[in-house]
Amino acid sequence: MSESPSLVARLRGTVDVLYREMIKFGIVGAVAFVIDLGLFNILRATVLSGYGNGPLSRAVTATIISAAVATCVAWVGNRAWTFRHRRNRPVHHEALLFALTNGVALLIQAGCVGFSHHFLGQESLVAENVAKLVGIGLGTLFRFWAYRRFVFSHEPLTDTSPLAETQR
Repeated sequence: MSESPSLVARLRGTVDVLYREMIKFGIVGAVAFVIDLGLFNILRATVLSGYGNGPLSRAVTATIISAAVATCVAWVGNRAWTFRHRRNRPVHHEALLFALTNGVALLIQAGCVGFSHHFLGQESLVAENVAKLVGIGLGTLFRFWAYRRFVFSHEPLTDTSPLAETQR
């Protein structure tokens, strides 16, 4: 007769998996963040410096480009490392869900920058970077929830929690 793991042991195992995913997600996110913010400022100061001030200002355009590049880096990191222990859908299906999730996060980010720039009239480098940081923060919260819920939503392939030994 095998013993059923206690509620505390199950909870501990769940928290352990969530904690490890959060740490890995944070590391991948930090790399993507450096790429996103760095490329945003490089584009804003160089290639897009003479870009117009229409609905897609240089700040919004730089946000879209830098976030798209950072998304590609995040895709590789999250698929190959953060959520590699979860059953994956076919790559094309997972990539589409990942792209859609990041598209929403990009809209959140661009919306924050656009709102600050066009509605609040904040056009300085500092103001645009603050708006970008707020957008990245809100987008990151959305992405972590959406990745776990939709993109990499299946249960782990192997249980690496403390429960793995008691379930045999």
